[in-house]
Amino acid sequence: MDVNKLLKEMTLEEKASLLTGLDIWHLKGIGRLNVPTIMVADGPHGLRKQADDTDHLGAGGSVVATCFPTACATACSFDRDLLRQLGEALGKEARQENVQVVLGPGANIKRSPLCGRNFEYFSEDPCLSGDLAAAWIQGVESQGVGTSLKHFAANNQETRRMSIDAQISQRALREIYLASFERAVKGGKPGTVMCSYNRINGVYASQNPWLLTQVLRRQWGFEGATITDWGACSDHVAGVAAGMDVEMPAMNTAHDQQMVRTVKEGLISEDVVTQAAERVLRLIVKYTEDLPVAQPFTLEEHHHLARKISRETMVLLKNEGSLLPLAGSKRIAFIGEFAQTPRYQGSGSSHINAYKLTGALEAVRSVQEVTYARGFDSKSDSTDPNLIREAVEQARASYACVLFIGLPESHESEGFDRTHLKLPDNQLALVDAVCAACARVAVVLHTGAPVLLPFYNKVQAILCAYLGGQAVGGAAVDLLFGAVNPSGKLPETWPMRLEGTPSYLSFPGDDIKVRYEEDVFVGYRWYDKRRMSVRFPFGFGLSYTSFAYSNLRLSHETLAQGGNLQVQVDITNAGSRAGKEVVQLYVQAPRGNVPRPDRELRAFEKVPLEPGQTRTLSFTLTRRDFSYWEERIEDFHAPGGSYVILIGASSVDTRLRKAVQLEAPEALPLYVDINTPLGDILAVPKYAAVLQPVIDMAMRAMSPTEGIASIMPPEAIAVMLKEMPLRGIDMFAGGMIPPGLIEGLTAQLQGME
Repeated sequence: MDVNKLLKEMTLEEKASLLTGLDIWHLKGIGRLNVPTIMVADGPHGLRKQADDTDHLGAGGSVVATCFPTACATACSFDRDLLRQLGEALGKEARQENVQVVLGPGANIKRSPLCGRNFEYFSEDPCLSGDLAAAWIQGVESQGVGTSLKHFAANNQETRRMSIDAQISQRALREIYLASFERAVKGGKPGTVMCSYNRINGVYASQNPWLLTQVLRRQWGFEGATITDWGACSDHVAGVAAGMDVEMPAMNTAHDQQMVRTVKEGLISEDVVTQAAERVLRLIVKYTEDLPVAQPFTLEEHHHLARKISRETMVLLKNEGSLLPLAGSKRIAFIGEFAQTPRYQGSGSSHINAYKLTGALEAVRSVQEVTYARGFDSKSDSTDPNLIREAVEQARASYACVLFIGLPESHESEGFDRTHLKLPDNQLALVDAVCAACARVAVVLHTGAPVLLPFYNKVQAILCAYLGGQAVGGAAVDLLFGAVNPSGKLPETWPMRLEGTPSYLSFPGDDIKVRYEEDVFVGYRWYDKRRMSVRFPFGFGLSYTSFAYSNLRLSHETLAQGGNLQVQVDITNAGSRAGKEVVQLYVQAPRGNVPRPDRELRAFEKVPLEPGQTRTLSFTLTRRDFSYWEERIEDFHAPGGSYVILIGASSVDTRLRKAVQLEAPEALPLYVDINTPLGDILAVPKYAAVLQPVIDMAMRAMSPTEGIASIMPPEAIAVMLKEMPLRGIDMFAGGMIPPGLIEGLTAQLQGME
């Protein structure tokens, strides 16, 4: 199709029609001009194609597909290649089902562990979240299938998500909440970006020109189409004017007609409609013409891939006395309902009709015989004495017990937020009873987000499976019995208690708004800055082997403006088992006037190593990696000074460090008036040259035996002088400054801007 030719042939009515969906799952085509419709479907961790085109909630079920681990699990891999493989498999399934666009991935930041949809998001850190989202997108798009990066932006809670006003500073937006999307857009190049439901600083995302046009298109270079989340459009005309291309879904043609009337009344230019229609046409062309050859696959192959991905993402959180891996010759009991029927995916729009489900109890049969007790009923929080009694009997007769517990589906889902971090009472009672009956207890956790672990000191081992997809049981067995070495790391901090979390006092806000009072101090940035203890830090995860870090070297001791820093480090497997280590690079900024996190993740790499093997990893840091968002210049800014490169195994486990000096950039712009602090003026050399003589005059005029000099030491006077406004010089000098001097000085400084 020749898009330019089509646009010339289309009527205004036809252009306007392209800007609303055909139904729940299709974008409109133009039959008269042979422009086809295209289909979209849910699918961040598997394809959810509805069998009935009018069925949005999935009451009629969806086609059978592979349910891969959810984002809360895959993020633990810290592995871009693995996410790309997942995307490729999902793209193959979408091609087979004639789906042109898959709605995902979700790149929203995990602001609070209570968010009901956290299982569908990657991380509390934008570097990790953005890079993994980009890899997922690359994989899907490589199969000729489009993606829809979501939910743009600041959809960090389910409570009143369709109307809540997220009030966020520009700095927090740029450094945290938009940064995740920026990396995904630039690195992945998704076909579409999906607007979120909420408002951002008073304006709905779907009709926000700053978000959709200025930032997304002009600053980030996004060339695809924007679509709304389902039902997120508040004002169709305002949305299109702001840069929103397609409203989804469509229930009738009322908004098409409204758009035509608005153009004819001169309230919106037809060029705006044409531009949006062009983007929709190019989207249709991209995913219906000149596609790569569809790759063959079987669902059984993808089931094995799901198992591989799941075992790469599980996190070993505790292994006291090296209980794991389990010895195959000992009597083992599997206890807990989730051993047989695991919680393996989230609830809501991403719920997959899985091809098959492999629980640990089924998978372990090929490894060794185990006994089993159900232990609890996942559909109830009430403790069943009979189930507890049966579990205790099995525990007493066993060398070791593995408890399969976690959050039931009713406890976390799209549509509502959690109100606490507790596991169900019946599961906690089960853990206590089993620990009293058996000296060696391992726990496998199935959960979409952090939970409290009151039994942490009672059990010997904890393996976090998160929501590990349809093959999670097989993956758990692979790790429990040592066929595979655990290599996952936590993509979010696990707190000691809810009250200590960064957003505790402001989540989920009131009836109208939610203030992001923690600003840029999200996740580990908050805990590190406040020196707070956590249950497990960001980036944490154990292994059955050990790794040594050595020989950190930097390409420069001093980094000039515009230059890049090359960082290299050697990693050695110092143990007796093959394994993979997630190496994390953090940057620590020097102290300054702007509060900054103690350290921020700027790069990461997962490296496989045989016993005794050493590999060299290389990272490239740009000026952006040393920067914060400076609102005075509306851009990122990296002050000069000594920055520290930290290499470690988690946000708190720093193994190596080395400093690099950044050359100072040009001074930040400063608007001077009589209320500007003297220290700010003196920090700009050209201003200091004018101001310093006046300060010297004031110092000479000040009596050494009277006034301020008689009651304050020189050091205190220097600090007070730095913070004093320009108008205060006369008072400081006891009224000895000539009349009109301050006003003239202010005018002179303003003339130098």
